[in-house]
Amino acid sequence: MIYRFIIPLFTLLSLLLSPAVGFARPDMTPLGPNIADKGSAWYRFTVNTFDSADGQRHYKVWTAVPRKPAPATGYAALYMLDGNAVMNHLSEALLQKLAAGNPPVLVAIGYQTPLPFDLAARTLDYTPPQQVQDRRGRPAGGSAAFRQLLEQTIAQRAEQHLPINAQQRALWGHSYGGLFVLDSYLTSGFFQRYFAASPSLRGDATLLQQMAAVTPASFKQKQLVLMEGNGESRSGVSDVLSRIRTTLDGMQENGLAARFQLFPGLSHGQMFPASLESALSAMAEDGAPSRAPDE
Repeated sequence: MIYRFIIPLFTLLSLLLSPAVGFARPDMTPLGPNIADKGSAWYRFTVNTFDSADGQRHYKVWTAVPRKPAPATGYAALYMLDGNAVMNHLSEALLQKLAAGNPPVLVAIGYQTPLPFDLAARTLDYTPPQQVQDRRGRPAGGSAAFRQLLEQTIAQRAEQHLPINAQQRALWGHSYGGLFVLDSYLTSGFFQRYFAASPSLRGDATLLQQMAAVTPASFKQKQLVLMEGNGESRSGVSDVLSRIRTTLDGMQENGLAARFQLFPGLSHGQMFPASLESALSAMAEDGAPSRAPDE
């Protein structure tokens, strides 16, 4: 399916920031119990832990399996970065909404911390190799190693013994996570649907150049949704916006299944829960209402 890009240029302002410009730090208040701790009538949760290859980063991964039986083709699966914060946003009401359609398996990839984010770890894990450090001096550029862990170890454990439709795997991420989604769209064939929310390209045009070179022959099975809010105004980005528009126009002309999704009035931080819920809804699609399972 080919999507047209219908979005004002103003909505792209937060896509490509100068190194001197940044977003406010996220709320780092320790998290309380989440839906996996409380239990759900709609999903069964399991938790696994993993370590990075160098032993320096430690992951906590929640896998949520619908209590509703899988369709004949298997469950779709949505992998979500910043899993601690994701789990804090998942509610029983949201899971019930998913269960009314075709609920996907949910895999929230977080870190072994009580905080919503591990800022140092996510900076390294979610940024592409050409980025050596971020503007705060934190080590960066570890996306290839993290992607290998995600696809070859974490996903294998999460999907073990589950009927998964390999043609309906999706990846969602916000900010640096959105950057990882774009990097994965360009370099990996493991996922078929990519939801990049407010990706932090940070003035590096490399990914845009790579996206401009994408051809349908290699990417015809992939779908990309780039989500942005227009609730923040930033100056001095007219040249950047022109490059982005040129890149996206070229992708559209090449017949790629990619589109923008605008969230009017939302800031960078507000895009986290809004884009997450949008991706979840897109994966579940529409379906007939379902009753709470007996078990």
